[in-house]
Parts: sequence; C-alpha cells; structure tokens
Amino acid sequence: MMQLKIDAKNILGECVLWCERLQRLLWTDIEGACLWSYYPASDEIFQWAMPERLACFALTDDDDQLLLGLASRLAYFQFSTSLITPVCDVESDLPTTRINDGRCDRQGRFVFGCFNQAPDAAAIGSFYRLNTDLSLERLPLSQAAVANSICFSPDGGTMYYCNSPDKVIRCCSYDPTSGAISEDRLFADLSDQPGEPDGSTIDAEGYLWNAQWGGRRVVRYLPDGQIDRVLDLPVSQPSCVTFGGSALTALYVSTARVSLSDTELAFQPQAGGIFHAELDDARGIPEQRFLGRRF
Repeated sequence: MMQLKIDAKNILGECVLWCERLQRLLWTDIEGACLWSYYPASDEIFQWAMPERLACFALTDDDDQLLLGLASRLAYFQFSTSLITPVCDVESDLPTTRINDGRCDRQGRFVFGCFNQAPDAAAIGSFYRLNTDLSLERLPLSQAAVANSICFSPDGGTMYYCNSPDKVIRCCSYDPTSGAISEDRLFADLSDQPGEPDGSTIDAEGYLWNAQWGGRRVVRYLPDGQIDRVLDLPVSQPSCVTFGGSALTALYVSTARVSLSDTELAFQPQAGGIFHAELDDARGIPEQRFLGRRF
C-alpha cells in the first residue's frame, strides 16, 4: 500500500507533475483554485492562489513559467511575479464545460480535454491541442463528459486518453511530427474493475500507470493493455500519478476528498493528500515541457 507523503487535504487534488530541473513536485487543488509545490530535499511546501479553478498545467522551457489549464482558458503563470497572461479561451460557447486533464506530446504541444459539470454530464466536451505557435486545434476524437488519462508513449507514437464514465482507456496512433491521429482503439477495459480511469503517466518501459477514481488504487498496464500490477491506497479517490525523485523512481499520487461524506472521511482522513511509494523496478521519464512561444 502507498503511504501518505503530504497531508494536503485537497478538495480535488489533481495533475501531479515532477520538475526534474528544480527537483520539486507540483500539483493543483482544482476546487481550491490553488497551485501547490513540494521540495523533498528541504520538505518545503508552497502555494499560489489562482484566479479561477486550475485543472491542469504544463512545465515550460522557462523554469519561472507554467502553462496553465484554468477552468475557462489557457494562460501563462510566472512564479516570481504571480503574473497570469491569457493565451486563449476554451469552449466559451459551452457554459457548463471546463478544462480538465492535459499533458504535452513529445513535440512539446499541449494536449488537453474538457469536463461537463452539468447534472446530466453529457459527453459534450472536446479534446484540443495547443500548438507551439499558440494556435488551438480541436482533435478528431469522440467528445467526453470527463476527459482524462492523457499521456504519450515514450516514442510519441501513441496517445492514451479516456472519457472516465465509459470505464475504458483508449489509445490512438499519433504522428509525432504532424500530430495526425489515426487507428483509435480500445486499450484497457475497466468495466469489471472498481473505479473509473483518471490521470495517467507512462514509465520508461512504455507501461501506463493509471489512478483509478473510486477504486482505491493505481494500476500499471502492459503495452498490450493487460494489468501488470495494482498498488492499493487507503483513500477512495486517487486522481493522478507521476514519477519523481532524482532517479525518477518515486511514484506520487494526488487524491481528493470532494463529495465524501463526514462518515466516509472518518474512515479515510488522509483523503486529499499526496501519496508516495519508492519503486526498485520501475522509473519514469522526464515530463515533456511545452515548447510554445513565451510572452
């Protein structure tokens, strides 16, 4: 079982990423509209309030700057000044959707999807790519109610993604240069498994690690979609996973306490924390940075 590392008590912890240059962990509390960072070497934690919910983000080639996926727009954030510079609005014609999960492809373009917050949770949100010239492109993938699990194979030739309520992870062939998408197909079927697929990452061997919301676990999948191993957590809502540490052998998982009753929280008081495990037989690869034009 994974162990609690940071008792953050996030409402909706998400998008946990490791910056290998500064040796720090970054993540967001979406509903808390807050960006967090943690330095394992010094045990220091920092927070930055956001002007609206922050769903996801990407490292950039400038260590003082992130690309933010805020609820309604993409923007740049500068750590040293807290300055936020808008890039573009997203789905402004759909008032119930917001940005959700996102990761950079191996060419440094930011790929992300949206989440429909309406009670009916219809699959009306799309998947997009912010290109390096800052143009926004809608991707030819099925619409989603809750877009998640976006990540790329080490060679960049396969994209993984999901609509969480479908309880399947899909993949498609992805041209690393042009970004063209083809051969959309099933990767892993969770219909007989606990929980729904949430955030994912790829390790150095090309295995996919997925946090399973409601399932109390992180699952490692072989490249053919078969389950390789399961890591249990003492909380029910793991949301995203990443590798960190100097050797990229530390596994970090963000979790949430949103929608849990007082009774449920009494049985899982660590919900909303960051969990951690040191692995001796798997390692990650550095997070791809967004290589777009900077302001």
